[in-house]
Amino acid sequence: MLTDHINNQGSLKEIHREPFTVVKVGGAVVEDERRLKLLLDNFASIPGRKILVHGGGRKATKIAAALGIESKMMNGRRITDDAMLEIVTMVYGGLINKNVVAYLQESGINALGLTGADMNVIRSHKRPVKDGIDFGLVGDIDEVNGEYLSRLVEMGVTPVMAPLTHDGRGQLLNTNADTIASETAKALAAHFDVTLVFTFEKNGVLRNPEDAESVIPVIMRADFDKYIADGTITDGMIPKIENALSAIDAGVSRVIITKAEAMNGLHGTIIEK
Repeated sequence: MLTDHINNQGSLKEIHREPFTVVKVGGAVVEDERRLKLLLDNFASIPGRKILVHGGGRKATKIAAALGIESKMMNGRRITDDAMLEIVTMVYGGLINKNVVAYLQESGINALGLTGADMNVIRSHKRPVKDGIDFGLVGDIDEVNGEYLSRLVEMGVTPVMAPLTHDGRGQLLNTNADTIASETAKALAAHFDVTLVFTFEKNGVLRNPEDAESVIPVIMRADFDKYIADGTITDGMIPKIENALSAIDAGVSRVIITKAEAMNGLHGTIIEK
């Protein structure tokens, strides 16, 4: 009887998990002060526990160019040598992260800026060379410590994650922000009812990139393959949706791709199995 009671209590806890929102904001919004403040006001108004993950690639490219450092991209991903790692560490972990934290403090959110190295919350390994492409000091995630992040939010802290991880041997690694958001949402799905929101400058995933209102309301895995084949979904949207589908498969309740001003989930594209 006692075992049955414990099992029943566990089931109830699983069913009634608290809501948790993981929001990823892209670089185009981050570098626009007006849009960023509006987004952070909207983020602050989201009820319940939450985490913000930010990018900042465009800002890193601009600062690198000003310092005479060339940015090299492959398939929409940044090739990161020693000099570029210094740039992205300064821009992502410093300039952008701390500005976001300061804005959230102004909004009454007790925010804490983190990279994956802080508290060892995200461990990764250097991406191996594949098909002759060496991305350099770029990390592929091995583990997100959902338990540590859960403890922080239970203390009333809102983590703000920069797109940097580490390998546990003293090496920082540049890591895709969409992937950090997806893997963080997966890790937290064991503890909470998680919604993952990818925000960017458009209303959602568009059938026609020239028509801002041509939002695809729902994308399932079979739809995704079809849209890639016919060219509707291309370039950077492909890994974004791959991350979304992977999150759903791992227990995240819902994934929404939408514009920064609509992170309440009422508009945009919903990703489902």
